[in-house]
Amino acid sequence: MQGGGAFGSVLDVDLGGHTIAESGLSRAIRRGFLGGRGVGVRIATRGLDPAIDPLRPENILVFSAGLLTGTGVPLGSRLDVVTKSPLTGTLTSSNMGGQFGAALRRAGTDTIVLRGASASPVLLRIDEAGAELHDASDYWGMGTAEVTEAIRRDTGDRNARVACIGPAGERQALISCIIDEKARAAGRGGVGAVMGAKRLKAIVVTGRRRERSWDEEGAARVREFVREKVEKSGIARGGLHRYGTATLVNLINEKELLPTRNFQHSRFEGAEMVSGEEMERTILRGRKGCYACPVACGRVTSTNGHDGEGPEYETIWAFGPACGVNDLKAIARANYLCNELGLDTISTGATIACAMEMAERGHISNPFRFGDAGVLEPLVRMIAFGEGIGAELAEGSLRFARRYGHPELSMSVKGQEIPAYDPRGLQGQGLEYATSVRGACHVYGNMVYPEVLGIPVRLDPLSLEGKAYWTKYMQDISACIDSLGMCLFTIRTFHAKDYAYMASELLGEEIDEAEFLRIGERIWNLQRLFNLGAGLEMKDDTLPDRLLSKEGAGAGGKGWRRDPLLSEYYRERGWDEQGIPTGRTRERLGIGADAGIEEGSRYGGDD
Repeated sequence: MQGGGAFGSVLDVDLGGHTIAESGLSRAIRRGFLGGRGVGVRIATRGLDPAIDPLRPENILVFSAGLLTGTGVPLGSRLDVVTKSPLTGTLTSSNMGGQFGAALRRAGTDTIVLRGASASPVLLRIDEAGAELHDASDYWGMGTAEVTEAIRRDTGDRNARVACIGPAGERQALISCIIDEKARAAGRGGVGAVMGAKRLKAIVVTGRRRERSWDEEGAARVREFVREKVEKSGIARGGLHRYGTATLVNLINEKELLPTRNFQHSRFEGAEMVSGEEMERTILRGRKGCYACPVACGRVTSTNGHDGEGPEYETIWAFGPACGVNDLKAIARANYLCNELGLDTISTGATIACAMEMAERGHISNPFRFGDAGVLEPLVRMIAFGEGIGAELAEGSLRFARRYGHPELSMSVKGQEIPAYDPRGLQGQGLEYATSVRGACHVYGNMVYPEVLGIPVRLDPLSLEGKAYWTKYMQDISACIDSLGMCLFTIRTFHAKDYAYMASELLGEEIDEAEFLRIGERIWNLQRLFNLGAGLEMKDDTLPDRLLSKEGAGAGGKGWRRDPLLSEYYRERGWDEQGIPTGRTRERLGIGADAGIEEGSRYGGDD
């Protein structure tokens, strides 16, 4: 296996034919998409028919490390998994932290493209000598921590980095995920189900190459630049370090933005009992960071003899306030179990919350109710193994609620469950949820930053003014951050011009702030065009009816205002009145029929 030079290498793996080929990325692809999510989206949109069934062999699964990932730049550890989502039908990406992305890049591979499906379970092993497929029949059925330890034992490498699926992914649960380092997830959109459909149990990375697929002098300058900015900002000493992401629980609850009991209310009376402060007081045992991370927002916890990582803010919300549960230990155990079995904690908890409301309203006969912490672990197991009602819950809340005639009780957008911020009190966040190209999402352009935290500007959360512009901006810059491989929390400290400088140094050519943001806009539009080809329409850019009403909203909440926000957003994006990118927009972004970055072969002309 030969290195891909300054612009990185792509492993093209045909799981059906058990063949592996390597190619390089062209300069045009690197400059136009950077890495990570951007490169994954570009590859997927060139290689996929939007109309395919996501669980058929024709779907592809792309693992792509960011441009800065593995270079030693602080907070540069991220990798994106890109595929057509079986949960939403969108072209999704799911972002993963931990150590796997850095290990992959240091072994000489930037991107893995997985095609077809194996007839029997396999694992892909990558080291400095090459890449090989191995039989994984003995590992099939294992949980994620169990298989990680088994692989490390069998390879004789205690430092092997493993990204794998659990039983939920094996049986293609639509809310299953991919787990790295036993607890770091590529969580959303059902990416674990696609990996399971391909009969790929794990990707294992060992060893490293001496040559690097980045400009080391440029990387050294960026490392120093980021270290100085992080030190001055205090982000490594603040609430994220002390309390983790759960530092948000009390803040969001006090602002009456914490969705409670399946979004029936916006404030949870038991929030303090599941907060980051309570975690520090009771179950916290240590702090852990991703590769090259000085913040260490990860939580090492222990409950009743069970050890693990987390829970994060979103997980606390999903199994806690969303389900009316105020038992932090029960939430933590449900989180550990999701990690071991390979389930997205947000969709799993939110789907259980939907079922609890349906049970309370008499739409289903099951006995679980809001506030019943004792049902969390049993339901997680049932979902992962497809047992009883768990087989129906494994399809996500929208399909579950439709099955029983009440889709309005699914708090989802495009089939993906809405995260832990109530859009009735956050007009911009509502717009981000409604227009997100992967379904409801808080990391594809988190408007909580300007609307709650005042970053990069302070916006009135209930006002409509400026929301279309800033939603587009946050979506575009987030796509770029994903493509750099940087943690999204860096947006608290860095601006677009800073990220553009980082990209310029790594590529060895100038990229200004405007061009940097245009890269994010290009990625967003490619995903939008794919989704339109998959059958999504303007009508899908909305929120559940419950959230269009002020009923249940916190103080001042008026319900999300779809009109005029959506039409204004379309104009900001350069889309027509139906939400379709115009020819002029496509030409400006270089994604038209004659665009240079779309010319050549699969990876830009170098293969």
